[in-house]
Amino acid sequence: MMTEHWGNLDKLREPLLRWYETHRRVLPWREAPSPYRTWVSEIMLQQTRVGAVLPYYERFMAELPDVRALADVPEERLYKLWQGLGYYSRAKNLRRAAQIVVGEYGGELPRTMEELKKLPGVGDYTASAIASINFGAPEPAVDGNLLRVASRVALCAEDVTDAKVKKRFREKLAAAIDRDEPGKWNQAMMDLGATVCLPNGAPLCAQCPAKALCAAYRAGLAETLPVRAEKKKRRAEERTVFLLTQNGRLAVRRRGDTGLLARLIEFPNVEGSLDESGARVALARWGLAAESLTPCGTAKHVFTHLEWQMKGYVAEVEGECPDFRWVDAQEFETLAIPSAFRYYTARARALLS
Repeated sequence: MMTEHWGNLDKLREPLLRWYETHRRVLPWREAPSPYRTWVSEIMLQQTRVGAVLPYYERFMAELPDVRALADVPEERLYKLWQGLGYYSRAKNLRRAAQIVVGEYGGELPRTMEELKKLPGVGDYTASAIASINFGAPEPAVDGNLLRVASRVALCAEDVTDAKVKKRFREKLAAAIDRDEPGKWNQAMMDLGATVCLPNGAPLCAQCPAKALCAAYRAGLAETLPVRAEKKKRRAEERTVFLLTQNGRLAVRRRGDTGLLARLIEFPNVEGSLDESGARVALARWGLAAESLTPCGTAKHVFTHLEWQMKGYVAEVEGECPDFRWVDAQEFETLAIPSAFRYYTARARALLS
């Protein structure tokens, strides 16, 4: 068993903060910090790269500059602002949490990690980030970056996806955090992991302020750590998507209140890869009929644990379906169609033009 060197994290504190003064990333939520801006940025950054988030964050803040504006925004407009970021449950929870903050906390985010975690969509990491950056709480914001830096510096070869191991990491990081500037320390660790102590490739050890302290670097194991359990294989699901027009309008519908892409607008679709006769049966079940069905291509979309393999049909239809909403080109542009349907959204736009 390898000897772990957790004391190295304590020694890293001073060189880390010194490095951060020179190499910190310039990010809009840092340049004009507030609890609200930190909160929105951290939710957007979940499972999304910083570079991808930046234009969405700026647009979001321009229209919803504070928690009261977020609490009051109509659901459809919120989803339109979020369109392209994916994982729409994050936006739904943001709005629900904002309404709680306005209704129960007077429009001010709570200051403690325990109270922050009561808000929908706010877990340990987000609560720690807000509490440390904005309220000076000595709480480590344990994300993939902090786990990676800590596992390498301390030479810990345990599986960081295991809940018990992650809890131990949190305890070690809580002991090592700078108690005078915890927010700065968290952001320094985040930046170190994002720009130097890289995942999925060779870390830039020559540029790292932890080089002299890093036990994994000395052992030649920096690229081996952290250890993560192998991910489960994604389940594949076939779907048939319909672009249905009637009198110059296109059919869309709202998904259910729970589950994948809950409450988002989508094109009518069914499970399975249907041939033309199967597609006509599906139309009939909706109370619709078409003279002809035209294939409009295939597409794939990868979710975290699921892959959609889609094929599509275009048809001018007759009949009525109470579940469908028929929209013209102008209304279509106000809708937040999930990026899973990006291929068909482009074709739908062409149909309406």
